Amino acid sequence: MKKIIPSIIFAFILAIASSPAYAANHPIQIDGVAVASDVKPETKNKRTMVPLRVVSENLGAKVDWSNSKVTLTKSSMKVTLQTNSTAAMKNGEAVQLDVKPYIKNNRVMVPLRFIAETFGCKVNYSNSKVTVETAPLVIHNVKVKALQEEYHMTMGGVVQQLKGNAYNAAIYDAFVRNKGAKVDAPASYSWMANIDVPGSYYKNSQYDFLDEKGNSVQRFDVYSLVNAFPDELLTGYPEVLLYDATEDQWYLFSGAARDSIQSMVETAGKNGFLTVISNTVV
Repeated sequence: MKKIIPSIIFAFILAIASSPAYAANHPIQIDGVAVASDVKPETKNKRTMVPLRVVSENLGAKVDWSNSKVTLTKSSMKVTLQTNSTAAMKNGEAVQLDVKPYIKNNRVMVPLRFIAETFGCKVNYSNSKVTVETAPLVIHNVKVKALQEEYHMTMGGVVQQLKGNAYNAAIYDAFVRNKGAKVDAPASYSWMANIDVPGSYYKNSQYDFLDEKGNSVQRFDVYSLVNAFPDELLTGYPEVLLYDATEDQWYLFSGAARDSIQSMVETAGKNGFLTVISNTVV
């Protein structure tokens, strides 16, 4: 079961993150959201340098650090940078940066325009503030405005919306990429864990990709096997299933994919991209 921040505390955090004072102290905005960073952007050789991890994470890229090399991956794009070197690799091809990445206050600083444009974003730098606009996710030729997640606990549930384009695209890609073989619907499935029937599934979360009017363009439900039975009674039952409500079709899924998607949602919340719509958890 999920643990959540009580709604009053979460609302307080969101209020701080959206305040003018917060934005002034955190002058990086991605899709209109002020992103927290303990190192401010700065100019080197007429290029805007930004902390790598905070920007890359909010552009939907995974960051891996090994020795002095940093590797960024997002979908089919892979970029490798090295501190104190203008040499970089972009999908296996050598490229040259205008400014060498460097370390400041234990943070790797990189040229913003190269990172953002590599991942298809528009960048503006004005009055010491950096704004980045990412491309919206498009599903079935419809532009997605937000991802809405709903989940339930023993007493109540939560509905929240994520409005970061890069996060939404990365999460949608994780669903599509990790779809397994088609399967029949399980005999027992619901929001709550049924501990009376072996092979029952409970719904972890419902994910709706919403259009500009708030209508669902695509919906995925993630279900996990109820493990309240001896192992021999669970033989042959997959750990995780995915229900594509738009297709009305069930698929095999994986625990790793489920956890990766939830991790992205949690990172989005930490960085100010989540809004709680309702919270009835007692």
